[in-house]
Amino acid sequence: MPVQPNRPRRSALSVPGSAQKMIDKAAALAVDQVFLDLEDAVAVDAKAQARGMVVEALNSKAWAARCVSVRINDVATPWCHDDIIEVVTHAGAHLDTIILTKAKSVSDVRFVHLLLDQLEAKLGLTKRIGIECLIEEVEGLMQVEQIAACSDRIETLIFGVGDYAASQQMQLAAVGSTGDYPGDLWHYPRFKMTIAARGNGLDPMDGPYADFKDPDTLLLEARRAQTLGMAGKWAIHPQQVGIIEDVFTPSAQSIALARKQHAAYQQAQQNGLGAISVDGVMVDAASIRISQSLLNRADILGL
Repeated sequence: MPVQPNRPRRSALSVPGSAQKMIDKAAALAVDQVFLDLEDAVAVDAKAQARGMVVEALNSKAWAARCVSVRINDVATPWCHDDIIEVVTHAGAHLDTIILTKAKSVSDVRFVHLLLDQLEAKLGLTKRIGIECLIEEVEGLMQVEQIAACSDRIETLIFGVGDYAASQQMQLAAVGSTGDYPGDLWHYPRFKMTIAARGNGLDPMDGPYADFKDPDTLLLEARRAQTLGMAGKWAIHPQQVGIIEDVFTPSAQSIALARKQHAAYQQAQQNGLGAISVDGVMVDAASIRISQSLLNRADILGL
């Protein structure tokens, strides 16, 4: 069975597919992921032209990002199939993943999966294009477990907070804000989606925070997502990337401690012990599993 590659995804920077200056700037940014947006960031009458700009950018630029993606329009729109066909046909060799908006059901994902199967076979593409699913409708959250398990092309589930709020008829001032809700308004959808993603070996990603002039709230939301086990968070502006990546990057101290605990635990296992104390902290099989996920992230990042 094909397996999609593990990729670093602390941050994913959104870039309008119709904004040439932003595309030019984004191409030089050494971030984990950049995605060129053909959906919300592009006006209806500019979508066809934006496809051509995205194809040209994918083919002509030396992208510094580790992962380069395109966000397509959802399957209920008249633009979805052309987004996939034109971008993959003309620039598929330079595309890592397609981000499917408003994934509501298994059939939505399978449509994209089968179309990619056909295009890759027709074009002789050797690099398999991954799928990332935006969970941003109440229907998608209700079906998230089935969506997560329906395709071996899926690499991530992403919580699309803006459209989700609209879908649930939340009256909020800005995408990612929490209004006057006393706790974490997004805890349940983040938690539910993260479980579905991790249960199927996928990366759960948090959606964006729209007010890029409010770094304090961005930091709070990123920390909440990281605590729940999410892999990273979307950014709508380059100045958000540093804050997000700091939150989702294991510290040198935590990496060193995890490696120390692993070494001590391996020695204890050889001595017939099941649990030990390392610097006054109990280390057993469960704690080793927790720290292993941290070490896995460190390895992907080359830390």
